[in-house]
Amino acid sequence: HFGWAWSGKPVGITFPGVVTSGTVRTAANVDKGWVDLDAAALLGDRLGCPVTVINDADAAGIAEMTFGAGRGRTGTVMMLTFGTGIGSALFTDGRLVPNTELGHLELHGHDAEKHASSKAKEDEDLSWAHWAKRVQKYLAHVEMLFSPDLFIIGGGVSRKSEKFLPLIEDIRAEIVPAELQNNAGIVGAAMAASAASS
Repeated sequence: HFGWAWSGKPVGITFPGVVTSGTVRTAANVDKGWVDLDAAALLGDRLGCPVTVINDADAAGIAEMTFGAGRGRTGTVMMLTFGTGIGSALFTDGRLVPNTELGHLELHGHDAEKHASSKAKEDEDLSWAHWAKRVQKYLAHVEMLFSPDLFIIGGGVSRKSEKFLPLIEDIRAEIVPAELQNNAGIVGAAMAASAASS
């Protein structure tokens, strides 16, 4: 798409799973053929440039902590992205704890993302109020385990935060929508590529 203008320049790519040193370790919501694949090498060969691959929620969290709702925040911050699944990025005093994958915590005998993702809302045609109750139960579970000072809610659903965030109760942590909304992952991927090439 970018042609010669991008030739040889670094590229950041997000992936919905655990990624260590450019290699995919889990693939819950995509083809299992990605598992144990050196995605950075494969995509770098295809694109003809250096590639950095990072977990999608981690990328979104990095962007939000730098430019968005987490900017200047200390303590424990949890970025949660609600989409096909639930992605998570955990920060302590601004430092990322990578690949937390907290959408796979057990809730009601299943992965939490099967119950509280925005895909679950769509698939089950849930009202905003009903879905907010599910999200609240998930946040309460995560809060019990990690005691964050701040929850940042991202993913595509962050554009409609006014429809569900005011309905969430009994959570001690502050809850805010992602300021970069669904663009956070793109910004974070670019930041990761820039950092890797420095």
